[in-house]
Amino acid sequence: MTSKDDASLNRKEQILDAAAALFAENGYYKTTTAKVAEAVGVTQPYVFHFFKTKEALYLAVLERAYQRILYAFTSVQAPPELLQETMGKAFIELLADHRNEILLIMMAYTTPEPVIRDHTRRQFEMIYERVLNRFTQAGIADSEQKTSNFISFGLLIAMSETLDLPYLCRWREKDSDSHQNHENHDNHDSR
Repeated sequence: MTSKDDASLNRKEQILDAAAALFAENGYYKTTTAKVAEAVGVTQPYVFHFFKTKEALYLAVLERAYQRILYAFTSVQAPPELLQETMGKAFIELLADHRNEILLIMMAYTTPEPVIRDHTRRQFEMIYERVLNRFTQAGIADSEQKTSNFISFGLLIAMSETLDLPYLCRWREKDSDSHQNHENHDNHDSR
């Protein structure tokens, strides 16, 4: 690959990053390819060089997030009794590292465009199958119900994060309590 190819791929990633941020902040309809181009510092035709339409750009952002989720859920290594918790932590890490993308994929079903809805439905089917397969292979009892609950909790986390309603998901409190206890322990040790 030439340095020109590297620069082109890097610029494409910058476009995807900017698009994810703008779609997350403004929604599908209020985000324009002109705003994405402006955020990256390129022309709108340059954005169209990579993505022929705004819908194609949106789907590319969703696809990248979807691939991140699938990889995280596939690559998690944990004993069966800790698999659900470890996969949940992998999701939380994705949310911390790629917040805009992950929230977009978790909320994409709200965009009524048929192509986006169909794509989102297929993505969630694949995620469901991947999680179900992991739970089944681990010997987790009632794996179908546990898979549904796992995905439902992910959707609840996304809604809680999007609407800034932390009391809907107490997982933040656990992280905060754990962090606070660690700080208190460190402060006590330094006395």
